[in-house]
Amino acid sequence: MAVRSKPAGLTKKQRVIIKNTFLYIILIAFGILFMIPFLWMMSSSLKVSEQIFLFPPEWIPEPFVWKNYPEALKSMNFLPQLKNTLIYTFSTIIGSVLSSCLVAYGFARFEFSGRNFFFILMISTMFIPPQVTIIPTFIVFTFLGWVNTYKPLIIPAFFGVPFYIFLLRQFFMTIPKDLDEAAIIDGCGYLRIFTHIILPLSKPAITAIVIFRFVWTWNDFFGPLVYLNESKKYPLSLGLAMFRGIYSTEWNQLMAASLVVLLPCLVIYFFAQRYFIQGITLTGMKG
Repeated sequence: MAVRSKPAGLTKKQRVIIKNTFLYIILIAFGILFMIPFLWMMSSSLKVSEQIFLFPPEWIPEPFVWKNYPEALKSMNFLPQLKNTLIYTFSTIIGSVLSSCLVAYGFARFEFSGRNFFFILMISTMFIPPQVTIIPTFIVFTFLGWVNTYKPLIIPAFFGVPFYIFLLRQFFMTIPKDLDEAAIIDGCGYLRIFTHIILPLSKPAITAIVIFRFVWTWNDFFGPLVYLNESKKYPLSLGLAMFRGIYSTEWNQLMAASLVVLLPCLVIYFFAQRYFIQGITLTGMKG
């Protein structure tokens, strides 16, 4: 009697290929889903106003209205607002990175009484929404005469940001202390250890908080809306709101201007995403 052989099953390599293919299909589907608003914004920026609200919607503009871009940038006074945004953004990046690095270095490397208590106290401030403290903060800045200037938006960044301090502290703790001890034997002080050892090894974490701060400040609408009163001091985030009138809105120009304002965030993340991912994933390796 002939023995019938069992049908061969899938090999391990074939199962891995099928699994990865299935995962890639899901990821591509979600990627396309999340790209729809961006693609619709691009499409609307090249249409006439009447074509935006057609049903069923037309994804390909007919005709392509390229003049929406120069008209939008001219209407929102783009160059002065870009200058204000760059000053605001890079000033807060410098302040938050310097102050957060120094505070995180102290929490990660120095042993002092109450270190864990003060660290937890600092972290707990993250649970307070900024809207809760906006009124007393506004009163203080009014008393100082800082309203209608960029001082209330820039100077607080030089006193540290709790979330960035937490990320940097966790990253600093992954750096072996043997490097500090070897540097001390060679005659290095704590400041030189910080500048020549800790900071060069912390480029991924620093890049991550630079990207966080850039995106947050570049898109910040609430802070400038509260503290700035003159349109000549507006950043781009407030300039976009000028397209929305009481009785009508130039949606095609608003989409064109929004796309231009969005591009720097996309470009920076595209070129720095490797360091950004490393900075986020490595901060939890040691606590």
